[in-house]
Amino acid sequence: MTETVKISPENQITLSAEALALLGVKAGDQVDIVPSQDGHLEIRPKRWTFADLKGIVKLDKPITAAELDEWVAEARGRIPEGGNDL
Repeated sequence: MTETVKISPENQITLSAEALALLGVKAGDQVDIVPSQDGHLEIRPKRWTFADLKGIVKLDKPITAAELDEWVAEARGRIPEGGNDL
């Protein structure tokens, strides 16, 4: 799919509904603009890292790395090495 868009005086572009659907994003979502090795720019959906999520969840006490590993493994449907001894 090729789409030509115009840059507004505010340096903004508007993407078609088809382009947004191909990216899997909607109005209000964030995207990354990434330069490619061949000199083009790629638009990619924003992918969050654990560092980006810091502070979102408020806990009563600090958690250990082992507890975090177990939570992630549980969410993925498996128990991490070392068992479930919390």
